[in-house]
Amino acid sequence: MKSVIVILVVGFVLLLLLMNKKQVRKILEQLPIYWFRIAFSFLLLFAINIAAGFFGIYVPINIASGLLIAFLGIPGVASICVLAIVL
Repeated sequence: MKSVIVILVVGFVLLLLLMNKKQVRKILEQLPIYWFRIAFSFLLLFAINIAAGFFGIYVPINIASGLLIAFLGIPGVASICVLAIVL
């Protein structure tokens, strides 16, 4: 697992070195936005899990569902809820 993280970090650094300053600045400006969206998606998953628990539905809280909600937004929430109800 450590080797995968090292490879990802080295690849990201090499990618940053190949880009010009405008592209690097744009990526670094977008990074906090995605971190906030990921953190908010886990907060939303926790709230959905508590609310759905009253009805006997289990909504999984894991990195895949958090990233799905962070990148898709409301359709991601809908898909996680549908999967929780169906499965």
